[in-house]
Amino acid sequence: MREERVLSTEVLLGLYARGQFLMGEGRDDPRLYLVDPPQRGILPLDGLHISRRLARTVRQDLYRVRVDTAFADVLNGCAGGGEDRPETWINSEIERLYLALFAAGHAHSVEVYSAEGELVGGLYGVRLGGAFFGESMFSRARDASKVALVHLVARLVRGGFQLLDCQFQTDHLASLGVIEISKADYRARLKAALKRRGDIYALGASCDGASALQAINHKS
Repeated sequence: MREERVLSTEVLLGLYARGQFLMGEGRDDPRLYLVDPPQRGILPLDGLHISRRLARTVRQDLYRVRVDTAFADVLNGCAGGGEDRPETWINSEIERLYLALFAAGHAHSVEVYSAEGELVGGLYGVRLGGAFFGESMFSRARDASKVALVHLVARLVRGGFQLLDCQFQTDHLASLGVIEISKADYRARLKAALKRRGDIYALGASCDGASALQAINHKS
């Protein structure tokens, strides 16, 4: 890995197209470093593991889910740490870059709200062709980030995406269906996905849980 300061969204998108990505050294450290791991974590779009409890939570619409209505708030939630994630790699430079990507239409957020209207979870990532690069997620209520992931996968399936990049496989992500593949395999899948045009809004700005589960089940 080597340090690299990105000054434009175009350079950042070029890194994604080459199969690389950036991370920060720490919340209060402005340095960035380039990551090009030998193994890559991806979530096959027909391989999401949904437990019975999670499916029930999604189907009953215990949370309201929207897309791209509070990107900055989701980014801040992911950067804010918390008891379950005391350390964060999202620094001020990462925030600047991804807010710019969002303004240009290349970055997206999935937001999860409580019945009272409070943002309790979500995720954000980057869209390029038929690939979606998941960057980070956060949760302030039970299963909120998992609900966001279910809705994201539903949108990717319905929108014709081919690749959901999760960067690394962790125990938590593995329990949701994330697998680890070689760099060569990843690059081949990425090349194919970049030739497609994915539509993140295929299910509209928001959709209910039953529609999300139907989209996923239809694919599988």
